[in-house]
Amino acid sequence: MDYTTLGRTGLRVSVGGLGCGGFSRLGLGTGKSEADAIGIIRGALDLGVNLFDTAAAYGTEPVLGRALKGVTREDVVICTKAPFGVSNPNAAPARAVASLDRSLTELGTDYIDVYQLHGITPAAYDHAVRVIAPALLREKEKGKLRHLGITETAPGDPQHDMVRRAATDGIWDVAMIAFHMLHQNARERAFPLTRQFGVGTLLMFAVRNIFSQPGRLQATLRDLAADGLVPQSLADDSDPLGFLVHAGGAASVIDAAYRYVRHEPGVDVVLFGTGDLSHLRSNIASLLKPPLPEADRARLNRLFGHLVGVGLDAPHLTPRRG
Repeated sequence: MDYTTLGRTGLRVSVGGLGCGGFSRLGLGTGKSEADAIGIIRGALDLGVNLFDTAAAYGTEPVLGRALKGVTREDVVICTKAPFGVSNPNAAPARAVASLDRSLTELGTDYIDVYQLHGITPAAYDHAVRVIAPALLREKEKGKLRHLGITETAPGDPQHDMVRRAATDGIWDVAMIAFHMLHQNARERAFPLTRQFGVGTLLMFAVRNIFSQPGRLQATLRDLAADGLVPQSLADDSDPLGFLVHAGGAASVIDAAYRYVRHEPGVDVVLFGTGDLSHLRSNIASLLKPPLPEADRARLNRLFGHLVGVGLDAPHLTPRRG
């Protein structure tokens, strides 16, 4: 495993982080058992992953806590999130504090390394920074969390407007940001600011449905071509990103997707989710490979660098009460 420093937190973290939500939820979302989910977490540990990202909304905090039982606490970085409801302008900060306390219990830990506000829209940011953050910073003084973070709501904020404000405020040590081969604008809109102000970045949406589900990419490109946003030749191609797969290039489109984001300046940790041990191993192997050939990367940027908000479909999550 390769390791890096997560922005100004000083935390030494694996460049690949196991996401415990998404469509899979460690396999729990696709019918796997809790024992299977624990196996995924422990398999990630065996491969050197030390950062784990969960949330109150995912329902995976208890299984993560059980999987990490017996692991030296200082050897892992636990990230979790307050409920979506804390972004409501009428939400009291006590809700976030209560969720933090519940997360500590369900994770079986005395502190959270990075406690994040979940899916904050640009419109909700003022409430987050003026009302919720001060309450959580008081909990930080009590030792319940080490660093405060914030995550964007990618489908509702494709221009990264919330993160652009958050990066400069000096409150948020970590931000979760969406970036992938067909949604590249964080390169100009977000990463320059997070790098300038030392905000650690957790990257989401590296793969998701657009690259992992057969037919989704082709359907997306057909729609984009109909709108004049990509060449018609891409829409007509049964393997539109096949140019990435060649000797000396990527082994697959998913391999290319992980390698593309992994080596982007400004990306600290690439989050990936899975409920399959073979996928776990292949995802990590991709993240540890060299960058894509420069010609392939340049072609991706030329073809898709102007696109915004493509491939940001998110799983439906039911926020927990509290």
